[in-house]
Amino acid sequence: MASEDPHRVALEVADGVATVRLDRPDKMNALDTPMFEAIVATGRELMERDDVGAVVLTGAGRAFCAGLDFSGFAAMAEQSGPRQVTPREPLGAAGALAQQAVHVWSLVPAPVIAAVHGYAFGGGLQIALGANIRLVAPDAQLSLMEIQWGICPDMCGTQLLPELVGRDVAKELALTGRRVSGTEAVRLGLATREEADPLAAALALAAEIAGHSRTATRAVKRLVDLAGRVPLAEGLAAEQREIGQLIGSPEQAAVVRARLGG
Repeated sequence: MASEDPHRVALEVADGVATVRLDRPDKMNALDTPMFEAIVATGRELMERDDVGAVVLTGAGRAFCAGLDFSGFAAMAEQSGPRQVTPREPLGAAGALAQQAVHVWSLVPAPVIAAVHGYAFGGGLQIALGANIRLVAPDAQLSLMEIQWGICPDMCGTQLLPELVGRDVAKELALTGRRVSGTEAVRLGLATREEADPLAAALALAAEIAGHSRTATRAVKRLVDLAGRVPLAEGLAAEQREIGQLIGSPEQAAVVRARLGG
């Protein structure tokens, strides 16, 4: 089953795995308003689908996503005075459209895996940060380069990055905008692991995850996302609620019978 916007984002679902492809290869998947809208719309669709066990987020062509379209920077140069933000209906914790393009992946119930190759700059890197797992090519180039354009990361990056790499490294990366390779990204904690073919590895991992109990994998995602964000007692109570709903459920009983050969 597939749906596709040939100008911005393509979505294909097969065997429980949803592949989301940023699809502006001629622009290295640069972000403009239609791209942001298409990403959010795709994420919203996946929030409602119960036939998806895992999601792979990738980019067409030679880059994952090179960041904001240059036309956006040109518009900034011509602007005088503070930017007027058009109010939007909040999506989870995110109010701004660009933030929603990142935050939506945390709201998708299924685990999300980003397959990063080529360039992941600025907003492109922040979209990858919205995924639960990041597989990167060793020679991929990643950068929060907003500071080099006189701005700051504004797509959830300042909130997501410290949890992954620590506050000091997060500040160093955001204050310099320096590029790091996929290899260094793994060492810093910015990426999960490096793969020669991140898309193939992400698809294989997604297939493995999608083969497990949907209710269990979704519970794992919810619980891990609580860690460090709520008091410990609240997190432990959430564990007990989740396990109480899983044990003895029809899906869990079927898993046990299958493993016992019954």
